[in-house]
Amino acid sequence: MEDKALKPIQYFTPGILGYAIAIGATFGAAATLVTWRQKKILRRLTLSPVKVPAVIGARIVVAVGIALVQMVIFIAIASLPYFGLKLSHSWWMAIPLILCGTLAFMSIGLLAGAKAKSTEAASAIANLITIPMAFLSGSFFPIEGAPGWIQGIAKVFPLRHLNTGMLDVMVRDKPPLSVLPEMGILLGFALVLGGIAAWLFRWDDV
Repeated sequence: MEDKALKPIQYFTPGILGYAIAIGATFGAAATLVTWRQKKILRRLTLSPVKVPAVIGARIVVAVGIALVQMVIFIAIASLPYFGLKLSHSWWMAIPLILCGTLAFMSIGLLAGAKAKSTEAASAIANLITIPMAFLSGSFFPIEGAPGWIQGIAKVFPLRHLNTGMLDVMVRDKPPLSVLPEMGILLGFALVLGGIAAWLFRWDDV
């Protein structure tokens, strides 16, 4: 165990929750973009009274809502006496952190969906990105004992920063402001990858 003061449930709850959020946001964004493009829904939206930013905003709200529901379910189950999760005083700071993480993984999904020609291809790309990332980001086991170069690679992944931030405020009892660097990194991922996805985006399959 990476931190001997933590029970296994305290380590695994933030890690598996982070993986669930990554999977939900990435797959949701990728599949939605490809499906809407194939069915010409995107073209129709540009002709409707509803503005595109409103549609994007609604999709973000849905993704964040799903992530928060996942958080509630994970914490509720892990807090049962059988599992014994104990949250720190600053656990609530995981909420804005999850918001930033959801945006980061939505941008990855949009990038996958911008290039994929089918929902199957989008799912394959999302799997190829998220599954190795989960193992290298400490979602299932600590990586502090791994070689230094692996730990260095892990810092490139947004999931590593989401997992670390949630561990800090949910169970390590670090102060709320301690996760601001992780939030900034996740938002940086969202802006950069979202911009690349917008540059690669096409209204129709070609």
